Amino acid sequence: MAEETYNPWTIVNVVFQHLADQGLHPVLGETGHPGEPAAQLLRALGIQPRAEGDIRMAQDIHDHLARMRASMEGVR
Repeated sequence: MAEETYNPWTIVNVVFQHLADQGLHPVLGETGHPGEPAAQLLRALGIQPRAEGDIRMAQDIHDHLARMRASMEGVR
């Protein structure tokens, strides 16, 4: 059977909408980037988040490549 995939933010949104419908006021990542709290919520629901959907991973890679380019500028 093929593995089903979902956008993790869609799942987080469904959970938050359900909580809001119950009169609650959920907040995610009040003190910073919401990625890790969202990942924890997904894990609690039995869903394994993937790094491909995490913008922080892309930014980390971009920053690392920029540092590598900067360090290689003088080497030719």
